[in-house]
Amino acid sequence: MFKLLIINPGSTSTKLSIFEDEIEVWNKNIQHTSEDIKKFEKIIDQLNWRESLVKNEISNSNHEMSELDAVVARGGVALDPLLGGTYLIDENMVYDLKIAKNSSHASNLAGIIAYNIGQENKIPAYTVDPISVDEFEDVARLSGLPEIPRKCQSHALNLKAIGRKTADYLNTTFDKCNLIGVHLGGGISIAPLKKGKIVDVNNANQGGPYSPERVGTLPSLGLAEYIFDNDPDRNEFVKKLLGNGGLTAYIGTNDGLEIEERIENGDEKAKLAYEGMIYQIAKEIGAMATVLNGDVDAIFITGGLAQSKYITNKIIKKVEYISEVIIFPGAEEMENLAQGVLRILRNEEEHLKYEEGKIDVDIF
Repeated sequence: MFKLLIINPGSTSTKLSIFEDEIEVWNKNIQHTSEDIKKFEKIIDQLNWRESLVKNEISNSNHEMSELDAVVARGGVALDPLLGGTYLIDENMVYDLKIAKNSSHASNLAGIIAYNIGQENKIPAYTVDPISVDEFEDVARLSGLPEIPRKCQSHALNLKAIGRKTADYLNTTFDKCNLIGVHLGGGISIAPLKKGKIVDVNNANQGGPYSPERVGTLPSLGLAEYIFDNDPDRNEFVKKLLGNGGLTAYIGTNDGLEIEERIENGDEKAKLAYEGMIYQIAKEIGAMATVLNGDVDAIFITGGLAQSKYITNKIIKKVEYISEVIIFPGAEEMENLAQGVLRILRNEEEHLKYEEGKIDVDIF
């Protein structure tokens, strides 16, 4: 039996779990108030505070650090583009996380805390399929403007984990089938998985369908005109695009249950906005089928919105001509992180090293 500590920090919480093999035996969701967060100028300044909270929660549980076989961290957004897989957290990775090399987010703290705990207890620390996983074929990087290449960012952890489950359902292995993965949450990732690799994706922050909170692909000239005409504050405008866009912008909420209740009560604007999102999701699935030349073994739909039969039934109706559609509702991040490291500890895979897993994305 292997015992793992999973660390998953978000903007206003730090989620912890302990797994014994595939079984979660303990969990804690530490909530952070806005007053707590405001004490720190930068996210990295929260490191010692959050690490002490993690250690305190473990010490108050009926589990001991000395019992652990490994520590597992959510992948930080600061990491360079990488091949998919499970990575040993080392000093090079920790350095990039500390300086927020590519982006700043609370998730960057996970790898640092895991590394510190691992060093103190002489056990390895890992991260699994971070958001920076990039397995694009070069043709997918082209946008039409060399100065702005398409970038691979996705819900890689969930897409890869559910891809494996889908392969099991199909009685094959992940590296032998072609799938279209659809993650539906606050952001949406739709990716063709070619023999286990994410060879294209809409990038939930920069394109594809609009989502409950994000704008998706916008008309480029219209966007340029809006910026020049309104001269918006940069931070506020990014928040508008990534937090207050999509369904939130159209009808004032990102809550699917509330929207479906409004539709049931005859709210035509809510229905149109919801149907528009579903329409764009299905359209993106169709586009990704072309990446696989129509050779699609299955389509899987996962994430929080996959719990809505209103959404999934309408998507299925539009795309089932492409391939069978399988629903895996929810996004079990902690379980998926544990599974990735269990494959390493059981010698089913080899871990990757950060410097060796980096890829060159500069093609022009």
